[in-house]
Amino acid sequence: MHWLHKGIDARGSKVVMDWRPAASKLSPAIAACAGALLFVLSTPALAAVVPVPAVKPATADKTHYSPSLKVIAGTPVPARKRAVPEGYIASKPELVLYPDFPAKNYFGAANGPASLKARAIGSYAKGCLAGGTVLPADGPTWQAMRLSRNRNWGHPELIAYLKDLAADAPKVGWNGLLVGDLAQPRGGPMLSGHASHQIGLDADIWLREMPNRRLSAEEREQISAISMLKGPLDVKGADRRVDPNKWTDVHARLIRRAASDKRVARIFVNPTIKKALCEFEKGKNRAWLRKVRPWWGHHYHFHVRLSCPAGSVGCKNQNPPPPGDGCGEHLTYWLSDEPWVPKNPPKKGEKPKVVKKRPMALAALPKDCRTVLKAD
Repeated sequence: MHWLHKGIDARGSKVVMDWRPAASKLSPAIAACAGALLFVLSTPALAAVVPVPAVKPATADKTHYSPSLKVIAGTPVPARKRAVPEGYIASKPELVLYPDFPAKNYFGAANGPASLKARAIGSYAKGCLAGGTVLPADGPTWQAMRLSRNRNWGHPELIAYLKDLAADAPKVGWNGLLVGDLAQPRGGPMLSGHASHQIGLDADIWLREMPNRRLSAEEREQISAISMLKGPLDVKGADRRVDPNKWTDVHARLIRRAASDKRVARIFVNPTIKKALCEFEKGKNRAWLRKVRPWWGHHYHFHVRLSCPAGSVGCKNQNPPPPGDGCGEHLTYWLSDEPWVPKNPPKKGEKPKVVKKRPMALAALPKDCRTVLKAD
């Protein structure tokens, strides 16, 4: 738009500008609109009927928030925030569950238990936990380890069992328990580590005695359990026995006490420890040895597994262990080269192939586990 000229009005008292645009630069339609506007503004009678508010009208809402401002680098910024109304409670977003998503992501994110009646749901490696109870970090004769994992939760039956075992530990010469992983607050698959420990009936107890002082939070994260192995197991002709400098009869008495409880279904130990236990028991009562089963790992701790408690509808027990004390031919196999020595070891300089398993989807768990996830 171009200014054509300036001038004085007929009264000689007011400077006006001619807003008429150069005709050569505008289309006929725009030129006509501009002319009409000029006519209205230059005509006193018409200009008087066009209301022009002097200030912004006040809002009718008396609760309107008008924040005080301060200027930072030339920009006005609110100096205070709106106060939260008294009694305001933010609504909890609804949890959306996708059947194909990894179950461990849902259960690993749950910080607290489901406010439901205590119940172990499903099987030890495919299930969840309702109404979980926490094992306190400290007790008279126990200390919980690796607290940052938030895995010191279990069915109330498991928590009661651990307290009973801890109370009896000094009676067999063991100062107290260092307790490792139990379950997550709502059980289920874990983000890392165990395949089992899903229904709140599994517990790892370290083969390291509780010290005569309370460990700090940092120590509970850094201190390691103690391996009972004398040497590596995956070498041909390896000496597959416990280290006599570490293993004692007190270890054996503690495991015998743990296995003798009627609530226990199984206790998993390394085959070397099973052999040591078979040699330890000289009495006629060898029934407890049937529950102690050889398994991979478990040379730093022993793994207690309870039977399904009464009232846990949908909880699935394992089949009972084979008859006998488990100290015969079955154990001989575990102590041979066959389970341990790789048949096709990687060539020198070659990295062993790692086969990644697809994580368990939520749909693989019992349907009641979705109720557990959505519960308050």
